[in-house]
Amino acid sequence: MISSIITGPVTAGPGVQRRTAGATRTQRPASFSLLALRRSLPSTTELLSSANISRMHEPVAMDAIDRQILALLSENARRTVRDIADRVKLTVAPVNRRIQRLERIGVITGYSARINYGRSGTVIEAVTELRFTGDLDLAQIVSFAAELPEVQEVLTVAGDPDALVRIRANGIEQLQAVVNRLRTGGSVTGTKTLVVLESWRRES
Repeated sequence: MISSIITGPVTAGPGVQRRTAGATRTQRPASFSLLALRRSLPSTTELLSSANISRMHEPVAMDAIDRQILALLSENARRTVRDIADRVKLTVAPVNRRIQRLERIGVITGYSARINYGRSGTVIEAVTELRFTGDLDLAQIVSFAAELPEVQEVLTVAGDPDALVRIRANGIEQLQAVVNRLRTGGSVTGTKTLVVLESWRRES
């Protein structure tokens, strides 16, 4: 089964009133949201560059606390840094630095909400198998498929087929149009499309 995601906003909590020398000022509490951190994430164009796609597969140094942070954010992307800090037994500042580092090195590429489009009744999700002539790397396949806004994800796989493309379309006609455009790629020798009926995803 296939599940899908869309990006959703995160809002910060209310400010805290503090009096200083007879004046009242507002101070943001320590349990701030991750919205400010998201603004520094790379754009889609930057992520799809050949150099960045190659770096996505390079291992990076992470310790047990980094992995705890990733697990917590995977479980709930709306967690505040304060909540994460409490759970990993650190203060807010070092956790904030760790999250920024994980974003900078490409381990965290975005924050999102999981949506069951099958329940909406308006969107069709499908997975299309692609077969190519010759040997193409992921960067070449992504460069070809990323031109279609309906394409949500591209995976290269071992064996047959050569790649899987996850598509989200507004109706069967749009889905057929997307698949036809994929077929027109000069190196594509065959496709097979599977329509998603329901989806399930294991919670982290």
